[in-house]
Amino acid sequence: MASHGYDSGRLNLPFVGICTFGKYPYVEDWDSIDADAAVLGAPFDFGAQWRSGARMGPRAIREASTLFSFGHAGAYDFEDDITYLDPAKVRIVDIGDADIVHTDTMKSHANIEFGVRKILQAGALPVVLGGDHSINIPCINAFDDQDPIHVVQIDAHLDFVDERHGVRYGHGNPMRRAAEKAHVTGLTQIGIRNVSSTAKDGYDAARAMGSDIQSVRHVRRMGTAAMLDRIPEGARYYLTIDIDAFDPSIAPGTGTPSHGGFLYYEVLELIDGLAQRGEIAGIDLVEVAPDYDQSGSTSILAAQLLMNTLGRVLHHRKR
Repeated sequence: MASHGYDSGRLNLPFVGICTFGKYPYVEDWDSIDADAAVLGAPFDFGAQWRSGARMGPRAIREASTLFSFGHAGAYDFEDDITYLDPAKVRIVDIGDADIVHTDTMKSHANIEFGVRKILQAGALPVVLGGDHSINIPCINAFDDQDPIHVVQIDAHLDFVDERHGVRYGHGNPMRRAAEKAHVTGLTQIGIRNVSSTAKDGYDAARAMGSDIQSVRHVRRMGTAAMLDRIPEGARYYLTIDIDAFDPSIAPGTGTPSHGGFLYYEVLELIDGLAQRGEIAGIDLVEVAPDYDQSGSTSILAAQLLMNTLGRVLHHRKR
């Protein structure tokens, strides 16, 4: 009989041990990152306009991710007939959190940017756990010495405000800041819907600056394949996922929920197709605010999506 990964070592059940992401090894020395992907927490939520609490997102996502800690044998998907995250083929580490300085947005953002740069310098895929969506700003900044990137945003909100009452680095600004960067070749904004924090002039500016904006209903009407066909093929993608892209019936734990959102497989199939269409060079997942969801299902959704995203990105890279 063939042996199984569980036949050796500890059983290491999800509720045992330290809550690193996926129970992957913790690397404290950021000059010693040796991995295919490295997870960084960005527990910052000073950019939120309404309900705070996303600072607790990284901790909650890590705890939820222990449910999917496939350290022994990877994760077999019978529909794809693929074992994802096989520990013999991929190496993932958790490097902890960027230091957050209370009330100091610029210093906190600089610390997040420093962490992402360290991951990139190590040749690993950065996976950043937010925090509010403003943490995308330092993440995108860190790619300024890399090959160009196309930003793919999955979100309920456009986040394309230029400046409001002097605020340029809140969670309503990140896609505008990204569009201004020379190393960002364009944006695809998916899932945008209903009442938004961005006024019509923001939508006009986004389109003028090279953005393709599609709602949940647009995507459902055209289908996943047609949506993917709108994204430049063979590009390097930076994927930013706001948990409020999902319908609040499955993701209530967020600061700005918006009804009419995506379901799980709709987003996973988009990401799987994106990973086959080009190279996903960076990922962040933001706006999980666990205190608004006592069931923990929002954090579990975030962890499950990230684990499956990592599995598919790394699998398609290594084919």
